[in-house]
Amino acid sequence: MLDDAQDYDAVAALLLHPPKLWTRAEVLVRPTPVPAEPGIYGWHFTTAPSPELDAGRLLYVGIAPKHMSNRTSKTHLRQRVRYHFNGNAEGSTLRLTLGCLLGLQLRRVGSGKRMTFGPHGEKQLNDWMQDNARVCWQPCPEPWIVESAVIGKTDLPLNLDQNRDHPFRARLATLRRQAKQRARELPILT
Repeated sequence: MLDDAQDYDAVAALLLHPPKLWTRAEVLVRPTPVPAEPGIYGWHFTTAPSPELDAGRLLYVGIAPKHMSNRTSKTHLRQRVRYHFNGNAEGSTLRLTLGCLLGLQLRRVGSGKRMTFGPHGEKQLNDWMQDNARVCWQPCPEPWIVESAVIGKTDLPLNLDQNRDHPFRARLATLRRQAKQRARELPILT
């Protein structure tokens, strides 16, 4: 596990050129190889989710747990990585981004406050991720510090937070906003 004094360039290098990239099937197997520890993870794609992006490289990083001004979440790498591969767009900004880029229709579900791609769309996204998404991770005790440094030094077009100057950010933010607006105009899925 990294300590707080670890060189952030080394972490970025590890995420950019990991010794192993894991598939959805490899992560979801039991026992899973993903550790139940805090850390940072990076997503690579064999096929890019948009023609404007390059395939075969790191496009997104995330952390577990998330650190907020008033609290720190209780999640760890295993929970977060597995959720991105098998959850839904409401609980995963990565899934929301990928689904919007792939043209899946976002819909309100349940009481109407949550938005997902519905059962069919989430399955399509699972299948696409199995074929195209690969993940790596690095345990570290305060991943929010590492994440900020990595985002600041790395070209990560799918990260919106802490990435205001990225040229793809405006297009991605608009696409997500439009998908949410359309979902609000459609009937709630039952």
